[in-house]
Amino acid sequence: MMASFDTLTFMQLAIQQAKLAFDALEVPVGLVTFTISCVIVEDGKVIASGRNRTTETRNATRHAEMEAIDVLLEQWQKNGLSISEVAEKFSNCSLYVTCEPCIMCASALSILGIKEVFYGCSNDKFGGCGSILPLHLSNTMPHNNEVPPRKGFKCAGGIMASEAVHLLRIFYEQGNPNAPKPHRPIARQA
Repeated sequence: MMASFDTLTFMQLAIQQAKLAFDALEVPVGLVTFTISCVIVEDGKVIASGRNRTTETRNATRHAEMEAIDVLLEQWQKNGLSISEVAEKFSNCSLYVTCEPCIMCASALSILGIKEVFYGCSNDKFGGCGSILPLHLSNTMPHNNEVPPRKGFKCAGGIMASEAVHLLRIFYEQGNPNAPKPHRPIARQA
């Protein structure tokens, strides 16, 4: 995929966030299976960034996208923005993440009405932008009174994918010292 200079610049910032996650013994870019490191841009300016913090917080929902979204929501709330103003702000934002957003994150991004998502590598186990479910498309979930309406968003993957995969490979090859210990013994193959 041919990416613009801006797209590559913002994706490099997402890779840097992935490296911060790696240094903190979190899944880097975090998004291969868990999701990861991201940057949110509005009008060509970085307005939020995030990295995986699932191990650090012991909260499986603290993916990079959720961390960055929370930064924006807190900031916009402090600025006194209304719900409709927040929705308008999200509709002008682009998200750059090293790995395809998982189903949880892609669904949240769709409900929030983010404009577009650019990601590095695919998430073949939990991807919500087409690898498993196409949650970036607005017509993939029925609307009812209990489910917020989804707006859908543009999506482009494969940007700096080899760099994202490389970080993940290093992380998993060295093992995760902070991974929870299994409650039962691991079955050994004979």
